[in-house]
Amino acid sequence: MDGAAFARAEHSPSSPGSDRVSAVISGSGARPIGLVTDISGADSGVTFDRAAVEALAEESDPTLASAARVGSLVKIRSGAHWLIASVRNLKLTADGHADIAARIDFLGEGEEERLTGKLYRFRRGVTNYPTPGAPVYPVATGDLHQIYATDDRANVRIGTVYPTRDIPASLYIDALLGKHFALLGSTGTGKSTAAALILHRICQSAPHGHIVMIDPHGEYAAAFATTGAIYDVGNLSMPYWLMNFDEHCEVFVTSTGSQRQVDADILAKCLLAARAKNRLATDVKLTVDSPIPYLLSDLTALVQAEMGKMDRAGDTAPYLRLKTKIEEIRNDPRYAFMFSGMLVADTMATFIQRIFRMPADGRPISVIDVSGVPSEITTVVVAVLSRMVFDFAIWSRGEALRPILLVCEEAHRYVPNDKQADASSVGRILSRIAKEGRKYGVSLGLITQRPSDLAEGVLSQCGTIISMRLNNDRDQAFVRAAMPEGARGFLDAIPALRNRECIICGEGVATPIRLVFDDLEESRRPASADPSFSSLWKQGGNEAALARTIRRWRSQRH
Repeated sequence: MDGAAFARAEHSPSSPGSDRVSAVISGSGARPIGLVTDISGADSGVTFDRAAVEALAEESDPTLASAARVGSLVKIRSGAHWLIASVRNLKLTADGHADIAARIDFLGEGEEERLTGKLYRFRRGVTNYPTPGAPVYPVATGDLHQIYATDDRANVRIGTVYPTRDIPASLYIDALLGKHFALLGSTGTGKSTAAALILHRICQSAPHGHIVMIDPHGEYAAAFATTGAIYDVGNLSMPYWLMNFDEHCEVFVTSTGSQRQVDADILAKCLLAARAKNRLATDVKLTVDSPIPYLLSDLTALVQAEMGKMDRAGDTAPYLRLKTKIEEIRNDPRYAFMFSGMLVADTMATFIQRIFRMPADGRPISVIDVSGVPSEITTVVVAVLSRMVFDFAIWSRGEALRPILLVCEEAHRYVPNDKQADASSVGRILSRIAKEGRKYGVSLGLITQRPSDLAEGVLSQCGTIISMRLNNDRDQAFVRAAMPEGARGFLDAIPALRNRECIICGEGVATPIRLVFDDLEESRRPASADPSFSSLWKQGGNEAALARTIRRWRSQRH
């Protein structure tokens, strides 16, 4: 495309007129770099002039200097509006010229200031498409200020818009939490620090909020030591009787196949009888799922009594299995945080107040460190906590709404993408929260390094997706399928993102955005840094540390 072609485009019927074009050029400081070649509903074809694009590389404005690159933005005039689009792909034209063919995805439109031609009042969506032959202009940093400017909705800043250093990138709190969100990224990309940054900013904006975070590796206690409440096996004190029947079965029923149903039926009968012994059961419609306190000794005594009614010795095997497992759990010190005899009192209200931060007292987040929980019941503990959040929201309807945010780190461990996802109680409750939680004021935040391992449909329920670098092709394809069409130009940059960079699409932002996260103070970062092999292996041995490690290992206490 030569200069004559640009001249014809600028004075063509599709352009508003030569006087107005001159105003645009002088007002925005940029000349056209291409022409629209074809139009469709979601995307369009553009031809860039290679010489014009290369000339922009010398601009001091970093946004102009990166014009006509994959993931960059361009603008096209349509009537009295500027249309904004992202560049999805590029290739040389087939006609032998030095032009570049591209596909662009429309993101939204803004109004044009008549005197200067500048963009303002940007909004998502396109109402009036341009015609083929319309000139294409590069987007400058001044345009980005308008495109990414926040409106009067509650928002929190989390970084700066790429490639600028001064345009703030923000998330709309209500849109982010109202329709769930997912934070994705391969190991080592800064995902944990990004999660801590986002949660810190939300906590600062909402000091009386209610946030529950499931921390499977004990990373986030350091990040929220002064701004949140930290719970682990030492102080969680989660009563076993809060489990529903399915969760009881996962802990106490060890058999499989047809025997599992036999054992479950016996447990249901004895569990109902054990709950019925509590005076609280007299005023409710009692079921095996009712959160009514009972004694584990009563449960084993009822199993023993039922076994005594059997006529043949061969029939006692299911009762012995149940009784043995219950006594094993009750006597194992690793399970004391949940199955201690001290937890039989009716502490449901106190437990909910502590875990859900009611009142928050300026520390609105509870970090539940489950790294010390025995692996056999980790999923049950997460299931109980998640279900408590959901059930509380359901049964508090009609009261002053108390929305709760549940953040689940390593989410693919609890809602895996396989046939067994619905077989576990935690998979069922998290899938239900993803589908129905927003109706009851429960927001779900999923953090994972393997989005392709998440249960099918869960990621698609997240209204906002925050994607850091993903190295696996399968993960990239999974995220691409979950993101809106207009973000495809941004998605192609996911494998090339640097650490602390991300792409955000969906309800939490005005338009798809690539950003660099703000720095987070060292004291507010999670303890997730990788060890330095080169420096640590230069140091001598530490016998005292070895002795302490063995002592903790044997006592099963951190």
